Amino acid sequence: MTKQAKGTTQTATQTAASEEFMPIMRELARAYQAFTNYSDAHVRTLGLTPAQFDIISTLGNTSGMSMNKLAEKTLITKGTLTGIIDRLEQKGLVRREVPSDNRRSFTVILTPAGEWAFEQFFPAHIAYLKERFVRLDSQELEQIQLALKKLREVF
Repeated sequence: MTKQAKGTTQTATQTAASEEFMPIMRELARAYQAFTNYSDAHVRTLGLTPAQFDIISTLGNTSGMSMNKLAEKTLITKGTLTGIIDRLEQKGLVRREVPSDNRRSFTVILTPAGEWAFEQFFPAHIAYLKERFVRLDSQELEQIQLALKKLREVF
């Protein structure tokens, strides 16, 4: 690479790194990491992985869901979802049921043990998260929600 080309590359990278939105990207990533670390630590004390907790929370108060719907709601790919459902089945928390109107698919349903887990773990986890969110007043919560919604709409 010539000196001139190298200088152009450095200028381009310096320009990219100094974009006005870069601090927002960093802060968004840090906020997500902080939330995930805090949330996941509690979920693991319940004997579940974060993905397993997500599945149980999504299935709670429902009559079950197809794998497609569950993947859509949890943002977990169908390939990954299959393994998670397998492990939740081994724990006795979910079961697969073939609907009579579509023998080519199945519905994932919480078992009685899964319902119990949902009824115990979901409120406990929300209370755990509330310990942090209570530090924000109603106006701050609304401002954050609106800012995040606006950011999502940009994409």
